[in-house]
Amino acid sequence: MAKEKGRKLIAQNKKARHDYLIIDTYEAGMVLTGTEVKSLRQGRASLVDGFVQLDGHEAWLYNVHVPEYSQGTWTNHSARRKRKLLLHREEIDKLESKSQETGHTIVPLALYFKDGRAKVEIALAKGKKEYDKRQTLREKQDRREAERAMSAVRRKQRA
Repeated sequence: MAKEKGRKLIAQNKKARHDYLIIDTYEAGMVLTGTEVKSLRQGRASLVDGFVQLDGHEAWLYNVHVPEYSQGTWTNHSARRKRKLLLHREEIDKLESKSQETGHTIVPLALYFKDGRAKVEIALAKGKKEYDKRQTLREKQDRREAERAMSAVRRKQRA
């Protein structure tokens, strides 16, 4: 049996990038049970309501939905249990000091396997106001329109 290589995405939280301004990202390992890993390997998880809390120099992931493993028995896990995150002490200290500031939170962005190990990408983020969200959408639309116009000009030049 060959070892897994590379990154295999399981789930990502697109809404977090819309609702928050991402300041800094971190990669963290997770403490999981066997049935959770098997369920994740089937590609089933949801990060929509997830958040990270720091308790006593430990990081915990809350509200991430990993459905029960279909072939699991009485050893199955609960779907929304809190999961411990594996981070370096310096990273936890930095996150703890930054998350104390007003409006800052820690959200999960992606859940994936990296070289066979389950990882979660978490971000220190600041909540966006409604007008910030509209401005971000407007900038995205403007960028798309500019790219379309440039590609149309390039096509015209080739013809």
